[in-house]
Amino acid sequence: MKVEFAPLNIPLARRLQTAAVLQWVLSFLLLAQVCVGIIVILIIHNYWFLYIPYFTWLYFDWRTPEQGGRRFDWIRNWTVWRYFKDYFPIHLIKTQGLDPSRNYIFGFHPHGILVVGAFGNFCTNYSEFKELFPGFTAYLHVLPFWFRCPLFREYLMTCGPVSVSKKSVSYVLSRQGGGNISVIVLGGAEESLDAHPGKFTLFIRQRKGFIKIALTHGAYLVPVFSFGENELFKQINNPEGSWLRTVQEKLQKITGFTLPLFHARGIFQYNFGLMPYRKPINTVVGRPIPVHQTPHPTREQIEELHQTYMEELRKLFEEHKGKPLVDTGI
Repeated sequence: MKVEFAPLNIPLARRLQTAAVLQWVLSFLLLAQVCVGIIVILIIHNYWFLYIPYFTWLYFDWRTPEQGGRRFDWIRNWTVWRYFKDYFPIHLIKTQGLDPSRNYIFGFHPHGILVVGAFGNFCTNYSEFKELFPGFTAYLHVLPFWFRCPLFREYLMTCGPVSVSKKSVSYVLSRQGGGNISVIVLGGAEESLDAHPGKFTLFIRQRKGFIKIALTHGAYLVPVFSFGENELFKQINNPEGSWLRTVQEKLQKITGFTLPLFHARGIFQYNFGLMPYRKPINTVVGRPIPVHQTPHPTREQIEELHQTYMEELRKLFEEHKGKPLVDTGI
């Protein structure tokens, strides 16, 4: 196979974009393990004056990811996130205004491999979110597993993610005054195993917990579709029933997450690596679905609202699937 190398005369801005995405990918794949390793080293060498105070503080701080997290705008404002956004690029598109006196659930689709669109739009201050939805605060809900990793959890929370547990979502939606948005990637890890270019397989029919929470709190539902999410990586073929898919599904059941075996381009060449392709991501926010607060919803009410949500999601996809994505090249 002939290797296609990147030209030497690439503009500095594009090189900085590549560096920004590289650090993000490495953080996603390795930083949690590095942080755990640091803690292990401190314990082995008995640096008690470092790890004992940290574990003491961690004991009292354990519930923070379920209580709105701990974001820092100075980290969300890092210039690296601007280059991260421009690499693909990532765009947020609003189809209808939202009432800032209410709280909302954004159902994000599809999961993709690394949920790039969700992070870029809702965990940095360089997306169009503040301009399109003034007065709102978005909380991206991620697996509780990540907040059990010492040190890594602190870095993760600074960008805004919180736990996807029921308590966490309820905390956001019960905040008085409105203007709070719970962003939930509804397909989860299971959906990532079907993230292949040119294909959309959504795991939504059995996902009804978010419907019950929306009814309980009277939070309006908003479908969100991120076009281009599945085009960023190629995944090793893992059809249903294959040994690879069986192993991945068992891992998902045990740990709550799974990592698809993916590849894309490299840093200095375009044939193979873990860097995502430069493919545009257009994240389209659909029309809000009114929800009447029902403290004890029945199964029929949950099913009816779930059907309404799926229909609105289908309409959103059909309305925008043919619109062009402006590619920036490789």
